[in-house]
Amino acid sequence: MDHHDHMGHGGMDMPSSGPKCNMNASQPPPSTFSLLPLLINVLQMLFTWDTTNLCIIFPQWHIHSTFSLLMSLVGVIVLTAGYEFVREMSRRYEASSADYANKLPRKNAGEAEKRQKLVKGLFYAVQVFYSFFIMLLFMTYNGWVMLSVAVGAFVGYLAFGNSSSTKSVACH
Repeated sequence: MDHHDHMGHGGMDMPSSGPKCNMNASQPPPSTFSLLPLLINVLQMLFTWDTTNLCIIFPQWHIHSTFSLLMSLVGVIVLTAGYEFVREMSRRYEASSADYANKLPRKNAGEAEKRQKLVKGLFYAVQVFYSFFIMLLFMTYNGWVMLSVAVGAFVGYLAFGNSSSTKSVACH
C-alpha cells in the first residue's frame, strides 16, 4: 500500500524548541557512514554584520528586533566595562592589603597573608570567568557585538582604569 500522499507532516503544528539561532554555522556534508554527522559538528565561523536570528551566548538571548539588538549592545558594553571595574577592585585590594600587611606585627602576618591570598584568588577566578565570558561574546563573530566589546573596554577603562593600562588584556 502506497502512503506517500498522506505521510507528510506539513499540516501539523509541531512544538517549537525555542528561538532558531543563526550560529553562523554549516553542517558537514552527508556521509555514507551514518554516525559521522552525529559525532562531528563542524562549525565554520564567519565574520558578519547580519543580526537575523542572532543569539548571544544563550538561546534565550535572542535578537528579534532592532530594539532588542540595541539593548543587547548596551548590555554588552556594560558587561565589558564591568570587567574593568573588577580589575580595578582587584588592584585596589592588592595595594591596600600590602599596606595593611606591612603594618601588622610579624606574629599576626601569617594569618592575614592566608586571608589575603584567598581573596586575591577569588578576584583572579572572577576575572578569568569574566574574561572567558567576554571572549564568548566576541566569538559570536558579529561585528556589532565585537564593536560593543571594544566600546565597553574603552568606557570601562575611562571609568575605572585608575592605574596602568599595561596589564594584559588576554583571556586571563
